Amino acid sequence: MQTTHLVILALYLLVMVGIGLYFSRPSKVRGGEDFLFAGRSLSTPVMIATLLVTWVGSGTIIGGANFAYTHGPIAGMVFFAGTPLGILVLLFAARRIRRAARHTIPELLEARFGTGVRTVAAIVTTVAYIGLVASQFVGGGYVIALITPLTPTQGALLTALVVTVLTVTGGLFSVAYTDFVSAILVLGALVASVPLVLMVIGGPAAYWEGLPEVATTPSGGLSPLQLLGYFLPLFLLLLADQNLYQRLAAAKDERSARTSTLGMLGASFFVFIPVILLATSAAVLMPGINGDESVLRLASEGHVPTLIGGLLLAGAVAFVITTGSSFMLSAASNVAFDLFARFGGDKVGDRGTLVVQRLSIVAIALIAIALGLYFPTVLDLQMYSYTVYGAAITPAVLAVLFWKRATTAGAVAALIVGSAVTIGWELVGAPGGFNGVIVALPAAVIALVAASLLTKAPDPRTLEAAGVD
Repeated sequence: MQTTHLVILALYLLVMVGIGLYFSRPSKVRGGEDFLFAGRSLSTPVMIATLLVTWVGSGTIIGGANFAYTHGPIAGMVFFAGTPLGILVLLFAARRIRRAARHTIPELLEARFGTGVRTVAAIVTTVAYIGLVASQFVGGGYVIALITPLTPTQGALLTALVVTVLTVTGGLFSVAYTDFVSAILVLGALVASVPLVLMVIGGPAAYWEGLPEVATTPSGGLSPLQLLGYFLPLFLLLLADQNLYQRLAAAKDERSARTSTLGMLGASFFVFIPVILLATSAAVLMPGINGDESVLRLASEGHVPTLIGGLLLAGAVAFVITTGSSFMLSAASNVAFDLFARFGGDKVGDRGTLVVQRLSIVAIALIAIALGLYFPTVLDLQMYSYTVYGAAITPAVLAVLFWKRATTAGAVAALIVGSAVTIGWELVGAPGGFNGVIVALPAAVIALVAASLLTKAPDPRTLEAAGVD
């Protein structure tokens, strides 16, 4: 534990809590709409920042770093390739998403497929996002345990407290503006750390020669199907991530939504490339450590200057807090708008919806803490949660945007089959060492196409109602 690291972390947390409290004022958050969409007033720089750091949380600097540490830089590039490729698809659809602005992904599905689909999708989304919130808590516990005398479990509880306070106060206002501050911190710390760590190793040539032999191969010791099983969950989640759709819906207009997505694409390379290089450098400098801690221990064990190390650790906490608060806010919107408002909440109004969102955030935090104790690593937890969402929700969402022949029966089939196969695959112990997406995604797509073709084509007026025709 270094005093400088502790001071930097404390200052960062104080700034984050201060921003959250500032935006909790009634003049900023007047109801559930403002809480979720920040008055649809976010500027392009803030939009780019919140899109970026919403996406890159502990799954990047801890889970993704673990993968790169274990399997090497080339396999690490394949793992993270889902981010820029997914953003390119999102860029193509950004204007449609802004035009079809809804509170949640299930609400978007309802406009095309009906109320039943919305309810099922809301449950699936909430379950997946609680898992992703849990992964942020666990990741935060790792970081705080390296900086303070707290244990990882105690650090996870502290992370949960800070994330919950930030989210429950100002909603997207506080989340977006803390994202903006965090993005500056994260990008600066990551980019500055790479050349410093490579100098410690002895330069790029010494770095490559020092890697384990398997880490220099394109597959990193994995079979093509195993490698695909790590690429697909990240890619599929991004294609239909409710967080990102809500951010694009919060943009001032369609042009701003598209520009912000393009900015996110460029900025993403300044995150995942440094993470890969730092994690694999840790494999050279510190072989045999827990891969989850690879990037973090470069900072905590003095492989970078103390100030940069403190900023890197604070940046890791920033990743955790911003992504955790985003997924928490998003899951709460499912409870408030897709479940409560539709089944008995229509008389409470916008202020009542705000109360439900805030209560839901607290409940989600408690469940996520319990779930985080079940999975052994952040990578395990994120792969499971990504797959639940990506295999079940993403095919239905892409059908709304790009396939007019999809029907309600097809959407229901995709949701049920994708979720059931993912959960079942996990329960039987992932046979063959393959992630569940390898079987869950094809099963969901086949179910979607088969059920749609076996049922009557949708009325053209239904397509217009969805707002994406």
